[in-house]
Amino acid sequence: LIPQGLSMDASKKVDLKIIIIGALGVGKTSLLHQYVHKRFYEDYRTTLGASILTKVLAVDNTPLKLQIWDTGGQERFRSMVSTFYKGSDGCMLAFDVTDRESFESLDNWRDDFLEKVIPREQDFPMVVLGNKIDICDRQVPKEMASAWCKEKDIPYFEVSAKNNINVAEAFETLAKQALTTYKGIFESYLTDSIKLTPNDKPKKSCC
Repeated sequence: LIPQGLSMDASKKVDLKIIIIGALGVGKTSLLHQYVHKRFYEDYRTTLGASILTKVLAVDNTPLKLQIWDTGGQERFRSMVSTFYKGSDGCMLAFDVTDRESFESLDNWRDDFLEKVIPREQDFPMVVLGNKIDICDRQVPKEMASAWCKEKDIPYFEVSAKNNINVAEAFETLAKQALTTYKGIFESYLTDSIKLTPNDKPKKSCC
């Protein structure tokens, strides 16, 4: 995503696409609605394909418009969901701390995402959310999830969509990462543009 024009105006709104992925039933829709609407809805239907919500905020004095894509977690929709990855500026991986399988599937979700978001580096802006910490029946210890994230250098947040714990912090951390990467791409684009501009007239060849 290369912005038009040749100046990065800090007061100009930046549009970033954020996508939430993870297994079925981990609470992706609840997390998104808690962040955008500050409400918790328990009776969500399964998300088929993707739905989009937007949130406007400021990060480092730069106004951002986050276009957040909520995706379905059913395995049979995996190939369809992966078509929504294109153009993403940040990725949120979610699992349910009371569901060991949802945590164990994180590798597949992450690999599938990185494989399809081309061309991007391995340090793509990403955070991991362990949701439902308000429920006592925990199957994934915090230490286990933290170790997985540390190994891959991804920030980890223990969250509760129901009690609104760490939800905004997780989204804002990802937004900050995505903005930093966006600015980096912009600056390298500027540098390349400058290099391509001839400073001197070409010398005549002598033969």
